[in-house]
Amino acid sequence: MRIRPMSSPTIQLFRPVCIGLASLMLSGCFYANTSQAPIATTYPYTEQQRMQAAQHWEVLAQHEAAGILRSERVRFRDLHIPVQEHTLTNAYQGGEFERGFRTLLTSELVSGGGSVTTQPHPHGATISIDVEVVEHRDRGYVRPPFGTYTSLAGGVAVASIALSNWSQPALGLIPAAILADTTNGSWTHVGNEEIIITTQIVDEDRILYSSSNIYYINSGDRRHYAPHRVPQAPTIPSVSITDTW
Repeated sequence: MRIRPMSSPTIQLFRPVCIGLASLMLSGCFYANTSQAPIATTYPYTEQQRMQAAQHWEVLAQHEAAGILRSERVRFRDLHIPVQEHTLTNAYQGGEFERGFRTLLTSELVSGGGSVTTQPHPHGATISIDVEVVEHRDRGYVRPPFGTYTSLAGGVAVASIALSNWSQPALGLIPAAILADTTNGSWTHVGNEEIIITTQIVDEDRILYSSSNIYYINSGDRRHYAPHRVPQAPTIPSVSITDTW
């Protein structure tokens, strides 16, 4: 039985893979050495959603309503969601999230059988919604999603083999198209702004329910969540001119 040798393009494809595996195994040897200071390491790979549509507010309202209605401490209480008082003179100056999320949460609670009142009741509880905007000013390099470089390298390698051997070089675009279809809509940029949204149910000085969620946001959407923290344009000083001394 004769074994056919591997073709030259296949050998060229596996060669960088073998080199990468060898480098990965050798990297473990560095932990045997010592260091004058702790070595910085990263966290395990995790994912965090980006909130950039009103439908995303509805998803959060559904999640919070389900959690509230599952809680034995609050599911049978009369719940009141007070309207936050704002000093803004124009409703379009910001704060859309607080207004929109309040109505969405009310709808989800009522649809799920919860008791929501327009006025606070003596034996009821109050739902509060707090939003904290976090702006990172020097977070450094953030690695791309897991498998990015492997996917890109694999696509380039397959495309190079196709261009070298196929009679129609345009077919070499197929691997890149498959890669684009696979990752399209799944990855987005990290960004420097996040929000922490906390929903609490309070009865006088007791917290009966508390849930916090963290999302990325676009920098231009800050006014939806914290209009008081949106940078304002500097005022232009005015000088009055008269003909008197």
